[in-house]
Amino acid sequence: MLSTGSTAARSPSSVLVTGFDPFGGSEVNPSWQAVAALHGREIAGHRIVGGELPTVFGGAIRRLEELMRQHRPRLVLCTGQAGGRGAISLERVAINVNDARIPDNAGARPIDTPVVPDGPAAYFSSLPIKAMLKSLLDAGVRAEVSQTAGTFVCNNTFYGLMHLLRTPEWRGVRGGLVHVPFLPEQGQPSMRLDEIVRGLEIAIACALETRHDIRKEAGALN
Repeated sequence: MLSTGSTAARSPSSVLVTGFDPFGGSEVNPSWQAVAALHGREIAGHRIVGGELPTVFGGAIRRLEELMRQHRPRLVLCTGQAGGRGAISLERVAINVNDARIPDNAGARPIDTPVVPDGPAAYFSSLPIKAMLKSLLDAGVRAEVSQTAGTFVCNNTFYGLMHLLRTPEWRGVRGGLVHVPFLPEQGQPSMRLDEIVRGLEIAIACALETRHDIRKEAGALN
C-alpha cells in the first residue's frame, strides 16, 4: 500500500516521490499516476515510496513533511503536471511567491503572497539536473531544464521542500521538482504514462548515483 501517514523507522535507503491529485476540473493527474506506478520499485538499491499530495497551497507542504518524517528518505522528488509542455521538465528554481491563476482544490487563490514570510527570494534544486538531463536525452526521453516552476501549488511545494531541506533535521537530504506533460487523453503536447514512468526512473537513478552535477557542454545541454 502507498503511504498512509503511520510512523516508520528511519529508512536511509528510501526515496520519497510525490505526485498531486487532479485539479482544475481534470479527472486525472499524470504526476500521481506515474508515482503510483513507481511505488514499491527498487532503483539503484533504494526503495521507492510514493505519496499523493493535495493540490492545496500549504496543505501539500504539510503532507510532504509528514511523509518525510515517516520515511526519512535519502532523496525527495516531487512531481507535478505542466500542461502545454511536451517534455519532462527538470525544475531549476523555486521562488517565494504564490500567484494563482485558478483556485486550488480547497478554493484558495492567493495573489502575490509569500510561500514563507521573510524567506529568501528563491531556492535552487539540490538535484544534479544537468546530469539528469543528459541521462534522459541519452535514453531517448524528451527532457529539458526549466527555469520556472510557475507560481501555483507545484512551486509552492517545491519552495516548501527546499526550505525544509535547509534545516538541520534534513541535512544531507537532496530534493527538487520535476514537471511532467499531459497524458494523450488530456490534450497535446503529451507523453504516454509508460514514457513518464521510464523517464522518472532514469532521473531518480541518476540523482542517486551522481553527487556532483556536470558542467554545461556547449550546444548539448539546456
